[in-house]
Amino acid sequence: MNTAPISRRHALGLLGAGVATVAAGAAGWVRGAGGHSGVTGAELAEPATLTSAGGLLDVRLTAAPGVRLAGRATSAWGYNGTSPGPTLHVRPGDLLRIHLVNHLPQATNLHTHGLHVSPQGAGDNPFVTVEPGGRFDYAIRIPADHPAGTFWYHPHHHGQVADQIFAGLAGALIVDGGPDLAVRADRVLLVTDTTLDAAGDVTGQAATPMGREGDLVLVNGHDRPVVTAGAGTTERWRVINGCTSRVLALRLTGHLLTQLAGDGVFLPSAVDRERIVLAPGNRADLLVRPAGPGAWPLIAEPYDRGSAMMGGMGAGGPASATAALVLATLKVGGTGPAATTALPPLPTPAVPAGAVTVRRRLTLAMGMGMGNNAMSFTIDGRTFDADRDDQTVALGSVEEWTVDNTTTMDHPFHLHAWPFQVVATSAGDAPGPVRQDVVLVPAGGWARLRIAFTDFTGRSVYHCHILDHEDRGMMGVVNVGIP
Repeated sequence: MNTAPISRRHALGLLGAGVATVAAGAAGWVRGAGGHSGVTGAELAEPATLTSAGGLLDVRLTAAPGVRLAGRATSAWGYNGTSPGPTLHVRPGDLLRIHLVNHLPQATNLHTHGLHVSPQGAGDNPFVTVEPGGRFDYAIRIPADHPAGTFWYHPHHHGQVADQIFAGLAGALIVDGGPDLAVRADRVLLVTDTTLDAAGDVTGQAATPMGREGDLVLVNGHDRPVVTAGAGTTERWRVINGCTSRVLALRLTGHLLTQLAGDGVFLPSAVDRERIVLAPGNRADLLVRPAGPGAWPLIAEPYDRGSAMMGGMGAGGPASATAALVLATLKVGGTGPAATTALPPLPTPAVPAGAVTVRRRLTLAMGMGMGNNAMSFTIDGRTFDADRDDQTVALGSVEEWTVDNTTTMDHPFHLHAWPFQVVATSAGDAPGPVRQDVVLVPAGGWARLRIAFTDFTGRSVYHCHILDHEDRGMMGVVNVGIP
């Protein structure tokens, strides 16, 4: 997660009256560039919530087509009939049982993104395959010392990950606990994108070298919803970037955003920011203090994540590099100054400690492929092979991985099961002593990560979270074992 402004990528020219007028418009029927139609400007609603009791959350998640998006019926996919699926609430020490039922026309599985849990067996295991018509029973033990925070779940069956998330399969996962925040509302804002045609069918699913970006960017399945709040109150917004490829450079017009946490882990202290940059998979917990009456757009600013160029050939950048986008509108009523309630002490982040025992370099690259796969995406010159161990790690070790990006586009690097600390980057913007699970590695740059493999043995994966790249090979296997 990158929270510092990046001058070469920061294009403004967007907070004019035209943007505000669009955001403040009344609810109505609209038709977008992709041929989709639906309701825009409706009140933000959240998915159903399922909460643990007595140390157990036992849920059934059925993945199937046919959900409502932007207020209309579509053929998009969801869990339990909605996209996003239900928000799962657990606590440290709980057992999370998920009975995944597959009513899709292709194989799937489930990844609890960001949880520091076992990758073995029925845990957060990316090698599970649930065939159409099949089911799988997950049993995921949340460690007693797991940080409270914002996580999410989504499919991770290699080869179909981008298709399935673009089609709507995602949901929030909250580990409850942490400091008692005096907030009027605690909201989940799960941002996804897709493209729908006039019939409500998902289109634009062909993989692209840059990674696909949809015409329709949704918050909790709504198109440009309204968040109603009172002046002088405080809200907590848990923002999740569930987009397949899109980087979100977020700004709330007329407000500072107070960041409490990133990738599910509290920061050492709250930080006021004008802009928050979330790579695909990143999360940010924000305090929003409505300053006064009015309609305040939540903007995704232009963000240039590079281009897929190979020796003068390839694809240019996506539309999000030049176009601003209204995601939602904060509608504030009443009068009163912005809230200034002092925050309680935040938990001290647990970062990898101890001497570094192994140092590794990983290289992200792309090249020309064969046949229909005109461009390949690799780590250390190899595409993904589920039967090959790319990194063999001794349990109890603390490792330092330097991830080199030799390509002409940014790549968000994600490691399952074991969070890391970003200790240095080529841009000089390492965030300090915090844990995270996705880091945006800039084109031609690098990021150095410190990882504690001090608990949990087993095999899992690391990959680019531009999910078209992961599906086309930019993923490797890490195997942690007892030395």
